[in-house]
Amino acid sequence: MGRLPSPVLRPLRKGATMEEERSIEISAPDVESAIRHGLAQLGVNRDQVEITIINEGSRGLLGLGARPALVRLTLKPLPATAVPVSEPEPRPTATPAPPSGAAEEWQAPGPPSPAGMALEEEEEAEEEKGAPPIDRAQAEQVARDTLAELLHHMKITGRIEAHWSEPAEPGAAPTLVLDVFGDDLGILIGRRGETLDALQMITRLIVSRELQRRINLIVDVENYRVRREHTLRQLAQRMAQQAVQRRRRVSLEPMPAYERRIVHMELRNHPQVITESVGEGDQRKVTIIPRDLRRGPKAASDKPAGHRRE
Repeated sequence: MGRLPSPVLRPLRKGATMEEERSIEISAPDVESAIRHGLAQLGVNRDQVEITIINEGSRGLLGLGARPALVRLTLKPLPATAVPVSEPEPRPTATPAPPSGAAEEWQAPGPPSPAGMALEEEEEAEEEKGAPPIDRAQAEQVARDTLAELLHHMKITGRIEAHWSEPAEPGAAPTLVLDVFGDDLGILIGRRGETLDALQMITRLIVSRELQRRINLIVDVENYRVRREHTLRQLAQRMAQQAVQRRRRVSLEPMPAYERRIVHMELRNHPQVITESVGEGDQRKVTIIPRDLRRGPKAASDKPAGHRRE
């Protein structure tokens, strides 16, 4: 699978004019990324440069056929100022004095800090909170087309059905559910649903980028997730009863994060047990603990390595 390159600074040709020497060309996966990296290279703000988009690039599909964007950033000429004639003096090395009334906030010019470079992303996140309601018809069509194309590249034939799941909390965004039906689709689920999780993540990323906004999206295969959730809830209750009867911890098999969350949510109001997630990476799992055992003298000493609540 192809992969877009990291931002690349392209030096201008030897013997460039003075105007060209004040320019740089930056290649990155998209135009905005190229501009951000160019500003960081020059150590200036956006209003201090002229931006020329040489090539907008193309994302391709899953990186296939992708072309990076290329932009040129040219420093704007500084305004002319009258300079009094004086004896030549050594160039000062001290930090310039801050403007009047801004001593505590002003800093000498320099490359943007990581926080500054992330400012645009934070602003986008703030805009998302106040974003208008999603166009469901458009989102559904884009999602269907995206998933259908992915399945085509995987050489898998299936029928895609879509529906919207309304949010449980007021003000939350709805979730678009795409369910694939067909023959021999077990390959789409994979071990512990790992293949299905990966397909869902890729589909959501592509759709969110096409719509230029984040979208809640679930990809399912013949109601596998619904059946799996029902099985996990039953398992959680059964293992909780076993933990209480035996007065000892009971650990479930390793699960992906969303499955562990189902177990935690099922038992969060259980009067006799609490749940914790232990382990690392693919081996992370849920442990069910009787409440009276948790209060015992060994409670502080029997925490497994990597202990933390989900």
